[in-house]
Amino acid sequence: MNKKMIAAIVGASLTVGVFGLGAGGAFASDKAGVTGKIVAEAAPKPPKGARAVVQVSPNPTAKRGEELTITGHCGGGKGLKAVVSGAYGGVPSLENIRIIDDNPKKFVAKATLSHKIGNGVGPVFVDCGGEAGVTLLVTHV
Repeated sequence: MNKKMIAAIVGASLTVGVFGLGAGGAFASDKAGVTGKIVAEAAPKPPKGARAVVQVSPNPTAKRGEELTITGHCGGGKGLKAVVSGAYGGVPSLENIRIIDDNPKKFVAKATLSHKIGNGVGPVFVDCGGEAGVTLLVTHV
């Protein structure tokens, strides 16, 4: 993945996150006069090219060198091609990244948390051959 692709994914993810979460839920009392229930509205579908879904477990993580599992689906992409952590020349949070199963419907990869990482939040990107996704990894080391 190049820097322009990463920037586009981050921008699309932030747009979906801000608008999807900010406008996606409201108290039912605002809509139907019922107190205490939450009504979830459908978030807008991410743009083509940013439809892969990725999760990292455990997240948050607290141990340098710990093995993490990256799972998800490719959202129409051809299969898991790469997992990338860190952005714009920052310290990569993941090392020794291995794709275990590249199945586009349910991929699995393994990696270890870098010994150079500190406390914070960093992106984990997946490239699924036509679709990409991003999630945030939280570290408390």
